[in-house]
Amino acid sequence: MKVAIITGASVGIGSSTAQTFLNEGFTVFNLARRQCAIDEVTSLRCDLSSQTSIDIACDTLKKALADCSEATLIHNASQMKKDSAGDCSSDSLNQVMATNVIAVNSLNQHLLPLMPASSSILYIGSTLSEKAVPGSFSYVISKHAQLGMMRATCQDLMGSGLHTAMICPGFTDTEMLRTHLGSDPSIEAGVAAMNSFNRLIEPEEIAELIRWAHHNPVINGAVLHANLGQKEN
Repeated sequence: MKVAIITGASVGIGSSTAQTFLNEGFTVFNLARRQCAIDEVTSLRCDLSSQTSIDIACDTLKKALADCSEATLIHNASQMKKDSAGDCSSDSLNQVMATNVIAVNSLNQHLLPLMPASSSILYIGSTLSEKAVPGSFSYVISKHAQLGMMRATCQDLMGSGLHTAMICPGFTDTEMLRTHLGSDPSIEAGVAAMNSFNRLIEPEEIAELIRWAHHNPVINGAVLHANLGQKEN
């Protein structure tokens, strides 16, 4: 049995990734507060900001991993807020870090010891994993932290047969992006114009890169930017 564990597979990139691995014969688990609309996906209701909720979900996942020959753990779920260095309380920062960083570590601690050789741990980062823009203070911090975690993961798993990488999507047509941008068509058009192809990226394009990254350990420790050639100011 092949197993794919995806956080935040209810919508967007996560849902497209779930379908991509289903197409390859994987048993797919979604860890999220919302159900995945794909019937074949097993949704484990999980609040990633709660250690208790993660522990309960991992009890089920450990049973699945016990019998699998290949697995991928895809850290896709993220919380994004509009905030700034001068307007981000520590409580608010803690909330973002709990989902975007601490939950990732908790899942790794539970599941990595059970994952067989030929498995992967994939971090879904962002263009903001290696740069910053105004108004996304806590998100930028958390994505930089994920990048450090991926690189440390690579070093600590040397010789295990497991590999890791970070996939950094550009502006992708997802619910999270549209919520962040608002409903002004001119803003969406302006964002789409920030790459060489003058469009938003489709979630399926990122899902295909995630699938490829799982099957190709040569990229162990790499950061893969998928942004259609983003324009830099």
